[in-house]
Amino acid sequence: MKKLLLVMAFVTLSLVLAACGSSEESASSDGSKEITIGYFPNINHVAGMVAEEKKLYAETLPDGTKVNYKYFPGGAAFMTAIETGEIEGGLVGPGPAMNHFISGAKINIVAAGSTGGTVIMARKGANIEAPKGLKDKTFISPHVGCTHDVQFETMMKEEFGITSERIDGSMKHVTGKPATYHSMFVAGNVDAATVPEPWASVIEAKGSGEVLVDTADVAYGETLPAAVFVTSQDLVKNNPDMVQSIVDAHKKATEFIKDNPEEAKTIAIDKIKDITDQKLSKSVIDNAWERIDFTYEVNGDVLQDFANSSYELEFLKEKPDLEGLVDTSFVE
Repeated sequence: MKKLLLVMAFVTLSLVLAACGSSEESASSDGSKEITIGYFPNINHVAGMVAEEKKLYAETLPDGTKVNYKYFPGGAAFMTAIETGEIEGGLVGPGPAMNHFISGAKINIVAAGSTGGTVIMARKGANIEAPKGLKDKTFISPHVGCTHDVQFETMMKEEFGITSERIDGSMKHVTGKPATYHSMFVAGNVDAATVPEPWASVIEAKGSGEVLVDTADVAYGETLPAAVFVTSQDLVKNNPDMVQSIVDAHKKATEFIKDNPEEAKTIAIDKIKDITDQKLSKSVIDNAWERIDFTYEVNGDVLQDFANSSYELEFLKEKPDLEGLVDTSFVE
């Protein structure tokens, strides 16, 4: 009986110790500190690629900290990883970040990653000459209610009075990874796409589609952060020094992109090849680069306006209040 009680006490103590460490960076098997950063293989997330390639987190985090990286196909998986502590922070679209915050996720946006980069493409041969021609057509986006979806559907509703079947409209909506949109166009499976770069430029280069609406004319096209840097409120509260170190590395990466665009493009080409197994040409990256501005400054008012649009499109059940989501103290 005593032996059983001792075992139970040991297990209980182990669980308590594990819980105590959950709000900070994890420890690797050799006892050193360890964190994980996440991002997507999109041009909007080049700061993540540069920070990884140039080992910029090693310059700002305490000596001995091991930095891992995890790549995500979409915002839902990324946000789950943040909420469960699988990753400490990283880049994601503002749509998933806002949606999860409104649903109760304890997260903070502590920086931006970029603006721009969303393009509406029409499949060659679909006979779509203008956005109003999308009535009764099928469009694809990465996920339902993602950043690019909201930008597209906001534009269509406000400017042309056309909505998706989800809200009793005429446009059919499917989802899929942006890297597959060219093949979807070739197969004739969809008529249009709301596309993050560099995949719009891939479609242009391969000739399977044409630009229907360029970045500047999509809703929130040049003002909305296309990527934001997110971490948990728990980390902000309990380990602000670590958050500051992470944001400092992200800022270094952003400045590197501005000061060394050609090297940053090469890094992006190589990382996207590693992650997606697709080799993008320099001309594709050059074209995509023109549609994006890399910045770590984040405007909370624009995010609130965007969230209101998401509500009006019925992606959100309640009118959103983003008070407490954005914390700009780490970039000031």
